[in-house]
Amino acid sequence: MILVTGATGNVGRRVVERLAVAGHGVRAVTRDPSRANLPAGVEVVAADLADPETVRPHLDGVRAVFLIWPFVDPAATAQLAPRVAAALAGAGSPRVVYVSAASAEADPGSFWALVERAIVASGLPWTMLRPTGIATNTLGWAEPIRAEGVVRWPYGAAARSMVHEDDIAAVAVEALTTDRHDRRTYVLTGPRTVTQAEQVRIIGKAIGREVLWEDVPAEAVRPMLAAAMGSAAFADAALAGWAAMAETPEQVTGDVAAVLGRPARTFADWAADHAADFA
Repeated sequence: MILVTGATGNVGRRVVERLAVAGHGVRAVTRDPSRANLPAGVEVVAADLADPETVRPHLDGVRAVFLIWPFVDPAATAQLAPRVAAALAGAGSPRVVYVSAASAEADPGSFWALVERAIVASGLPWTMLRPTGIATNTLGWAEPIRAEGVVRWPYGAAARSMVHEDDIAAVAVEALTTDRHDRRTYVLTGPRTVTQAEQVRIIGKAIGREVLWEDVPAEAVRPMLAAAMGSAAFADAALAGWAAMAETPEQVTGDVAAVLGRPARTFADWAADHAADFA
């Protein structure tokens, strides 16, 4: 049995689907099982990581856990993450595959890094997945693309190594179902960097119409970004990151290929897969 948190999210849903197709027992954690719409045969349970005691009853027989951390506040995470890790460790120490972030090492005070340290300190077997930019984040541009064919956003020159969410899921499934990746950290990226302005043009090609990029000042989107992310500090960090990537492109690694034995999918692949979301 494999426990999947964030089971209805962009990555978690793909993990559930891949595990189910491969014949693994899957217990999917969601706040509202009635709305989960997950594959037949998947056991869907209600729990909330904000209260580790709600997770504990669902750990019976679990040998691996896919962990998505839904909280961005470092102070709250510093208190909560050790409690979640302790609950897992007290239930037979299942292997934990945690989706962190490529910035975790450089930002030890981030919630990503705090969760990593809590997992390691608990003594649980672990694999850390550190994606760079997850391509599904560009779905935030879908409405203006549909309405006007123009994306107004800062830092069009920011060069990102966007990774397909299904590549993250595929690596996660490999780590969940074998011990070959225990105590390994993988930085997951696409095969090359693509600037934000180029991403918009690629989406346009995928949907068969021209889509334009218009650079705007960071201040123009900061309030909306803070509201969407649930944290002004998190929004400021994102904007600072894009500013830095306009000068120094995001890293590209071969970790997806090393784990899966095939190249990581390109942003153009991702845009083709999601054309209906923008059309």
